[in-house]
Amino acid sequence: MSPPVFRFAPSPNGYLHLGHAFSALLNADLARQSRGRLLLRIEDIDRARCKPEYEQAITEDLAWLGVTWEQPVRRQSEHFDAYREALGKLQALDLIYPSFESRGEIAQMVADRGDDWPRDPDGAPVYPGSRDSLSEGVRRARMDAGEPYALRLDMRKAVKLAGPLTWREAGRDAPEGVIAARPDAWGDVILARKDMPTSYHLSVVVDDALQGVTHVVRGEDLFWSTSVHRLLQTLLGLPQPTYRHHRLITDSAGRKLSKSTQSTALRTLRADGATPADIRRMIGLPEP
Repeated sequence: MSPPVFRFAPSPNGYLHLGHAFSALLNADLARQSRGRLLLRIEDIDRARCKPEYEQAITEDLAWLGVTWEQPVRRQSEHFDAYREALGKLQALDLIYPSFESRGEIAQMVADRGDDWPRDPDGAPVYPGSRDSLSEGVRRARMDAGEPYALRLDMRKAVKLAGPLTWREAGRDAPEGVIAARPDAWGDVILARKDMPTSYHLSVVVDDALQGVTHVVRGEDLFWSTSVHRLLQTLLGLPQPTYRHHRLITDSAGRKLSKSTQSTALRTLRADGATPADIRRMIGLPEP
């Protein structure tokens, strides 16, 4: 039997904080305990916000924590062709369509529909448009004219094609560890844009499959995103990992940490004299 494969996949758009430390160390601990492998993936599809200096800081912080990973490191920005190929498969199934509304136009569309308009699991309004709002000919003409657009998944059609979905969850209480996926709660999610051939949802499932990841261990803020990932895995014929969604490290007000919170940045804590053992105590992880 092949060893389990774990991964830590930060975005280099800021410095790592205590929440990242928890996820990275938990993945490393689980990989070691199961005699598995740990991969590092740099999720840098947002080239405007991701910086080389942040990637360098990520490797420095992880090394200081005592986390080791296999080489080579996978950088998403080096694999856009793989995401285009996956998008092409979805297009061949007639599951993708372009939308042209700006963020402001979408906000106005939502406002026009009233306060009871549905929201996705993250609390954002579900996309209020649909594939039927424009003919295929009009959509193609607008794309050919160079207008900005987003490529969306036709959720209703995709769910019908995929059928009922579940995932194996090791991090929450669930009957037999199985969670019923609810991808339709997200509406017609964006999978790419005119100037970006992928999105988080698309690239993460492609990367996990290509890297042979068997165990996805990540924060519970991504719990219901797994519904979309299971849908895409099924449509693309990709394997299903086991998922474990861990608790989040929060600030004194109970808010999820962000990279702008310098007081919890690992580099700041290290400069103030903290040790890797101190970090483990602060996030509630025992010594290995």
